[in-house]
Amino acid sequence: MSVPRPAAVIVLAAGEGTRMKSQTPKVLHELCGRALLDHMLAAARDLGPERLIVVIGHALERMRDHLAATSPDARAVVQNEQRGTGHAVRTVLEEVGTISGTVLVTYGDVPLLRPQTLATLLERHDADGNAVTVLTAEVPDPTGYGRIIRDESGAVLEIVEEKDADAGQRAIKEMNSGIYAFDGELLADAVKRVSADNAQGEEYLTDVLAILRGDGHRVGACVAGDFVEVEGVNDRVQLAAARQVLNRRLLEAHMRAGVTIIDPAGTWIDVSVRIAPDAVIHPGTQLHGDTVIEAGAEVGPATTLTGTRVGAGATVRNAVCDHADIGPEANVGPYAYLRPGTVIGRRSKAGTFVEMKNTKVGERSKVPHLSYAGDATIGDDVNIGASTVFVNYDGVDKHHTTVRDGAFVGCDTMLIAPVTVGDGAYTAAGSVIADDVPPGSIGVARARQRNIEKWVLRRRAGTKSAAAAQRALAEQDQEKEA
Repeated sequence: MSVPRPAAVIVLAAGEGTRMKSQTPKVLHELCGRALLDHMLAAARDLGPERLIVVIGHALERMRDHLAATSPDARAVVQNEQRGTGHAVRTVLEEVGTISGTVLVTYGDVPLLRPQTLATLLERHDADGNAVTVLTAEVPDPTGYGRIIRDESGAVLEIVEEKDADAGQRAIKEMNSGIYAFDGELLADAVKRVSADNAQGEEYLTDVLAILRGDGHRVGACVAGDFVEVEGVNDRVQLAAARQVLNRRLLEAHMRAGVTIIDPAGTWIDVSVRIAPDAVIHPGTQLHGDTVIEAGAEVGPATTLTGTRVGAGATVRNAVCDHADIGPEANVGPYAYLRPGTVIGRRSKAGTFVEMKNTKVGERSKVPHLSYAGDATIGDDVNIGASTVFVNYDGVDKHHTTVRDGAFVGCDTMLIAPVTVGDGAYTAAGSVIADDVPPGSIGVARARQRNIEKWVLRRRAGTKSAAAAQRALAEQDQEKEA
């Protein structure tokens, strides 16, 4: 059966979410790289709705800015006073008018809801010819949810909110998810008749079901296969629980697509991450943003990548990489830090305790250990010795350093930008290079060594160093006499 295209999806997201105890609106808290609201909008888009509408109220400007940046296809409708779900839907219809066709109403805090579940709800609604179909679930602990009240035949009579339910109704395990498929024209009429005569003084959308049933229309239900999908996120404990569920889903999808994940319990990824088959992800790895791992690459352990591409066959261990580009068969880490703008060429290396920023490294080049390269271009087949520093900042401006193909930079070299080390050139260990080194030359910029004999005996008398020196000098004297 083909899934009927809804005329509109209305996402209710006007509340503050006080149980989050946060200045950030609840629906903008992130889960696996995407706001709670955006997870719901992504699921809604999969249904191909003619209209996508989000009801906002709390933190208006922040919500507007977020929707403009992430969901320009969604229309924001403002609920100035948060007087219940029925009032929120009535506010939408008063602004946009009656919507003909199926109207799906859902919430911005149910990030685990799958598009397939929504599609099943729409199919059931269409096939049964219902005026409204509610998505329900059987839950072990329905505390906090509205209960589904059925008659002897199993037909839905009404939904009773927990605060208005009696003891018998509270014992019911079937809960209301807050998600409905409505006939749009019938909804527009019924929502105007919702009363606020209840414990909270609010207009409940749930009352529309009783109104439609009283009008002689058919009210149906569709039971979700997994109650976890319809559980809302109301505090940080529930946010963490939802993150575990969604992360496991993402990891399982990648593993079934051919990715090896050694320890799923210790691996965290965002929804936007792409991983090719035969990649290997080791324990303690976090992959964020639009990170891409290509075929055969190995990432981890203890690695965090944000917006980073790892080329085919590359290895990244114990590293933090932020918007970097690591080429095929390259080697990064352990304990490397690649900052934005860093590009590591094919078969090149950024090794132990190496930090790079806005630096392009050519093919087969090595920056093996204990070095910093910032605002630099390093050519092919270059060796950068240990403890080399690309001195790029003069306190006011950043300057560029170029090390051309085949150059060899000796250990403990300071490259004072702007400077160029030419093709095939060397720098002597311990040099401070402030002038260009021509191709094939060696740059030497260090004072000659001068030894002051017996300085320790005179200036550090009584120390362990002086005692060791005294013994060694005595042994030398004995050898000379012999």
